[in-house]
Amino acid sequence: MTAFLPQFITDSAGKKLVVLSMKEYKKIIEDLEELEDIKRYDEAKKKDTGERIPMEEAFKMIEAKRLKK
Repeated sequence: MTAFLPQFITDSAGKKLVVLSMKEYKKIIEDLEELEDIKRYDEAKKKDTGERIPMEEAFKMIEAKRLKK
């Protein structure tokens, strides 16, 4: 786990704000994106019926849809 060193400031309305370095901010965004990917993977695994389509057949289906456009 990465240790962050946030700074806190107060705006003119008295609202507290957090200031992070750009490196810390980017790390947080990357971690959030990874967590979202994990969440989507977990949701997809729950819905998995075990049915599979051979790759060649999938490509044919995709190509047929592309040609209909």
